[in-house]
Amino acid sequence: MSLIDKILITGITDEGLVREHNEDSIACSAELGLLVLADGMGGHKGGEIASAIAVDTIMQNLATALPTITPGHTNDKTGYSLESMAVESAIKEANLKIFESSKNNEKYEGMGTTVVVLLFYDNRLTIAHVGDSRLYRMREQTLEQMTRDHTLLQELVDRGFYTPKEASESLNRNLVTRAVGINDSVDIDLLEEVALADDTYLLCSDGLTDMISDDLIEDIQLNYHTNLQKMNEELIRQANEYGGKDNISVMLAQVTKEFPANSGWLSRFFDIFS
Repeated sequence: MSLIDKILITGITDEGLVREHNEDSIACSAELGLLVLADGMGGHKGGEIASAIAVDTIMQNLATALPTITPGHTNDKTGYSLESMAVESAIKEANLKIFESSKNNEKYEGMGTTVVVLLFYDNRLTIAHVGDSRLYRMREQTLEQMTRDHTLLQELVDRGFYTPKEASESLNRNLVTRAVGINDSVDIDLLEEVALADDTYLLCSDGLTDMISDDLIEDIQLNYHTNLQKMNEELIRQANEYGGKDNISVMLAQVTKEFPANSGWLSRFFDIFS
């Protein structure tokens, strides 16, 4: 089932004001209800390559896998939906491709990338992430961070060594503890949630969240709620206004109406005539 008229999607990636190259990559499919964002790392353009491999692999993998999934089924071992398992599998494939590429070229040794994926299906959604790129949800005028940073600083916050405010001001907040492509395997956080009409979801690289506060992000989302493109542009503008020290990538998805999955003969009927 196409989600083109159910989910509004926009995305912008910007070099910022300091970096010479953009190591972020973004991609989306309104038809699949899929958004992918990656923030690469590594010298000699390794970050650019890693993030591009991740985004391309995940998009291609899911474009093939998702149409074959029967809605409403779960994996017996994990309890996650088959859609979530497909997302996890796609990220693992991207991880191996990046890892093998870095092994085969000394220039790109150690390259890797963060990844955050958002997939809508059957009035639900799956969030998958690795690293410190984030996903936020705006629901009923309240902004909530839905992902937990995979950083050394976040682990210290969890253990009580820092308060969240102290952590936000630390110079070491970008030391990631997980990344796609660094090793031959990767741990992926998965989250499944119900999607409600009028929800707005924000995927972003740390080039946004290192520059502007969650309070400002919330204000911008409230002020531009009816115009996603302007919201996107304002988030980028504000990040640059506050220094633009890194590449800045922002993707937005807004649920405009319910999108229950068709099933059985009804699904095949709609597939034929859609």
